[in-house]
Amino acid sequence: MHQFSGIWVPLITPFTPDGKIDFNTLRNLIAQLRDSGVAGFVAFGTTGEPAALSNDEKQRVIACVVQESGALPVIAGASGITPDNVCDQLTLYDSLPLAGVMITAPYYVRPSQQAIIEFFNDIAARTSLPIVVYDIPYRTGVQMELETLRAIARIPSVVAIKDCGGDARKTQSLIADQRLAVLSGEDHLLFTTIAQGGAGGIAASAHLHPRLFVRMHRALNEGNLNEALALHHALAPMINALFSEPSPAPVKAVLAALGTGHCTVRKPLLVATESAAQRAFDAYQRVTEIARVHANCQEAAFLTLIDE
Repeated sequence: MHQFSGIWVPLITPFTPDGKIDFNTLRNLIAQLRDSGVAGFVAFGTTGEPAALSNDEKQRVIACVVQESGALPVIAGASGITPDNVCDQLTLYDSLPLAGVMITAPYYVRPSQQAIIEFFNDIAARTSLPIVVYDIPYRTGVQMELETLRAIARIPSVVAIKDCGGDARKTQSLIADQRLAVLSGEDHLLFTTIAQGGAGGIAASAHLHPRLFVRMHRALNEGNLNEALALHHALAPMINALFSEPSPAPVKAVLAALGTGHCTVRKPLLVATESAAQRAFDAYQRVTEIARVHANCQEAAFLTLIDE
C-alpha cells in the first residue's frame, strides 16, 4: 500500500478556450510536477472541477493522469448523495492502478452522523481500493464529528483524511489518534497540520513552486523549524492570493500567464478577474525570487528576504 504522506497536488482539469479538455496541457503539467518531489496526484478533487465533467471525460482524464504520473501514485475523487452514486463513479476507475479513492460525506441531504458512518461502510464493502475521507463541510453542508470520524477510521480500508473541517481541536485529535494519515486540505494550514504530526497535505497551491512546499514538509519532518517557518511565511501571500476568488480560477490564471494552458474554467465558475489574476501572479513572482535565493543555499539571505 502507498504511503499517504507528503505533498500531493490536486490537479486542475485544463480546458481549451472553447471548453474542451486540453490533454496536451495536462500531460505537460504532470511532467513539470512529477520531478518536483511531490508525493502524488489527486484527480477530481475540488480543484479538478469534477462536477463539470461527464463520465466519459472523467475516464479519459484519469487514464491520462495515471499514464503520465510514472511511478507516482494517483488518488481519484468521487462524491455523491448515495453509496450507489459513488460506487457508479468508482466503476469508471476499475481497470486503473490507483493508490486510493477520495470520498466526501453525502452532500445536500445533511444526513445524521450514523448515516454517514453507514455510507462509508457501504462504499468500503464495494471497493477494494484504500479510502481517503474528504472532510469539507462548507461544501457538503454536513459536519463529520470527531467520534464519527473515529468510527469511520475503524473501517480497515479507510487510511487517510483530507482535512478541511475547520476545527483545530478535531484535527489535533485525529493526529494524536494515529488511526488515519491526516492530510491538510486547507493550504494555509499546511504548516500547522504537519508541525503537529500530520502526514502532509493535498494542496492546490502546490501547482506553483511545488519544490518549496515539498521542502517545507521535509524541513518540518527533519526538525528544521526555522527553515520550515520561513518557507511557510514566504508561501502564505501566494496561497492567500490563489484563493482570493473561487478555486481553481486564480491558479489557472497564473499557469496561463506562465504559458501552461489557458485560464478557462467551466460554468458556473468564472475566470479570475483581472485584479485577482494580477495579485496572484505578483505573489507568485515574489516567491520566485525567494526560491532563487533558497536554491542557492544562501540561508542568511533567504531568511532576510522572507523577513522583508
